[in-house]
Amino acid sequence: MSTPLIDIRGVTKTYMSGSVETRVLHGIDLQVARGDFVSIMGQSGSGKSTLMNILGCLDQATGGTYLLDGTDTRSLSRAQLADIRNRSIGFVFQSFNLIKRMSVAENVALPLIYAGSSRGKAHARALVELERVGLAGLAKRTPSQLSGGQQQRVAIARALATDPPMLLADEPTGNLDTQTSDDIMNSFRQLNKERGITIVLVTHEADVAAYSQRLVRLKDGRVLYDGPAAEGLRQLAASPHLPSPEVPA
Repeated sequence: MSTPLIDIRGVTKTYMSGSVETRVLHGIDLQVARGDFVSIMGQSGSGKSTLMNILGCLDQATGGTYLLDGTDTRSLSRAQLADIRNRSIGFVFQSFNLIKRMSVAENVALPLIYAGSSRGKAHARALVELERVGLAGLAKRTPSQLSGGQQQRVAIARALATDPPMLLADEPTGNLDTQTSDDIMNSFRQLNKERGITIVLVTHEADVAAYSQRLVRLKDGRVLYDGPAAEGLRQLAASPHLPSPEVPA
């Protein structure tokens, strides 16, 4: 069997505030193969954002192990973790996180420049990725000149600039209307099917999770369900006593 891209076993996370200890994750086991498309759902306080931060090497677990492509992340220095975030993981956020004073192309090129590419090569690659997301003609515009859906496509292009094997998306459609959300999710599905990119996304919306192959539902820092997305969503819809997806305030 091939090594999972993501392999976490017995992962716990505890936060300390003075003498107060808050345990958020309680022994999470999760394996994600290359090419998987996984949605993570859960109510507020379920631990899904904490888990996503650990998967993205933005935070480290208190206990347990996290192997990313076979590498134990606990053994890595801050510089090595930063390098992994830049080269191996593409991030897509609800708020886009684009730099307003930069052009669209400059935003997409930025991760490549951080990785050591020349500005010329980074710009050329940015144009390629912008063309792939249907924004080739908007490279010179600034984010403020784009719609929300266009800004999220720029964020996706930026996430793909370093050709990472995995995308982590945190509520990527949260600020978008229904039609634009569908367009963005179809883009994720296409990236997964045609380029084989592993996608892990956090969402509170069942219709967004339905685009994925697999659903992981969390409750109180534990895995409540891990299986086919269609079946998990059917169970959720048919069982009123099960915790419902989080509804934003």
